[in-house]
Amino acid sequence: MALTFYYAPGACSLASHIALVESGLSFEAVPVALSKGEQRGPQFLAMNPKGRIPLLRTDFGSLTENPAILEYVADLVPEAALKPQNHPAQLAKMRECNAYLSSTVHVAHAHGPRGVRWASEAASLADMKAKVPETMLAAFQLIENQLEQAQGPWMLGQEYSLADMYLYTFSRWLEMDQVDVSLLPRVLSHRAAMESRPAIAAVLAKEGIASLSRGEA
Repeated sequence: MALTFYYAPGACSLASHIALVESGLSFEAVPVALSKGEQRGPQFLAMNPKGRIPLLRTDFGSLTENPAILEYVADLVPEAALKPQNHPAQLAKMRECNAYLSSTVHVAHAHGPRGVRWASEAASLADMKAKVPETMLAAFQLIENQLEQAQGPWMLGQEYSLADMYLYTFSRWLEMDQVDVSLLPRVLSHRAAMESRPAIAAVLAKEGIASLSRGEA
């Protein structure tokens, strides 16, 4: 099976990039320069008319959206145990987490750098951007409580899963969004635990981005 993964360093595609490396699958990783508008070029749009990353090219065509790519990768290699097996409740909890990250957390963040998706007036854009620290903190306080209730290092407790890869991706943006991370000790502990995994170190090195827990480039 030929897999080609299109990503932007440090972007939301990080989650799927981690899953691919954790899975042990063979794939080609292709960076997309968002700042140069490569995602809106004819070649990329022919593969993904949405003009966004991540994009996974497969034998059956293009697959987009992190939640879909994450589970597809996990299903290709069930022995890697990237999502709960034979445990409907845990699987549902994982999907609940990923849905919240995709529909609420990502959108709250995007109101800052991507506000033009929803408004065009300068005052409206400024108001959305000013609200980001508040809305991101509120979202992550819920996640902080979920980590406490899970009673383990991961979102599902002792079971590492796709939800952790997705959460880590967004927790890396907290400082950028001017969130007071001292209020989120469990989220920071989760971020550090993620960065102790060899797969995460490999992906960070590939994308050329920093390990926040150790400050490495």
